[in-house]
Amino acid sequence: MSDMTAGPAVAVLTAAGSGSRLGSEGPKALVDLCGETLLHRAARGLLAAGVIDHITITAPAAAVGRFTAEVCDLADAGRIGVVAGSPASRQASVALGLAAALQARPEAEVVLVHDAARALTPPDLTRRVVAAVRAGYHAVVPGLPVVDTVKEVAVGEVVAASTPGSSTGPEANRVELVVGTPDRARLRAVQTPQGFTRRTLEEAHRRGTLRAEDESLAARDDAALVEAMGGEVAVVAGDPLALKVTTPLDLALAEILARRERQQP
Repeated sequence: MSDMTAGPAVAVLTAAGSGSRLGSEGPKALVDLCGETLLHRAARGLLAAGVIDHITITAPAAAVGRFTAEVCDLADAGRIGVVAGSPASRQASVALGLAAALQARPEAEVVLVHDAARALTPPDLTRRVVAAVRAGYHAVVPGLPVVDTVKEVAVGEVVAASTPGSSTGPEANRVELVVGTPDRARLRAVQTPQGFTRRTLEEAHRRGTLRAEDESLAARDDAALVEAMGGEVAVVAGDPLALKVTTPLDLALAEILARRERQQP
């Protein structure tokens, strides 16, 4: 273990999403999953790994109080804090959470970034990511092999005429042109938590500051910021349970998995 990663580990738990694609009336992180919100379950799972010293949650500005109350039973010894995220982008929210987490634990040398929407993430996955960072990798993401054939399409689109009498929206009638078929053996579906040395993540966000305020330019994950500055990103084995709850279908699947988890001895 290098001196750069010998200090405590902190986590930024991003939870400022609106939940519009899920169809929820409030913040997505407060959606119920078998009697427990996505937020509470995700925070509990991080702490259960036993390798995280502090969690900073990024919340919608208007819901900081609600989020704080939601995790108060987990926040012993100041291990959880809640700050307002940014409406501009996920990247901007993570930057705010990172600053708050390092203010709470100035001695931290390992930082994880996790999505509350991946509420079923097993503690073993968190331990695996932290262990890889402490082993000397400056940026680590969990990933799963891609099982579907993936097509690359041309920028732009061709929209087909609507089918008479069709009740489907414009997305169902869109036609795009294929320009290539990547070798799926080289592809990974990336998950969270993603882990970094403190110096790497701070520098990546510093260099990517100008992108953060424009959602169309902002990085989709923190590893992309490391890649953009020429850094190396390592992949460890992901877990199917770390699925992201984005749509009603995702939530239905997560509920099935959560019920099965409860039934296990």
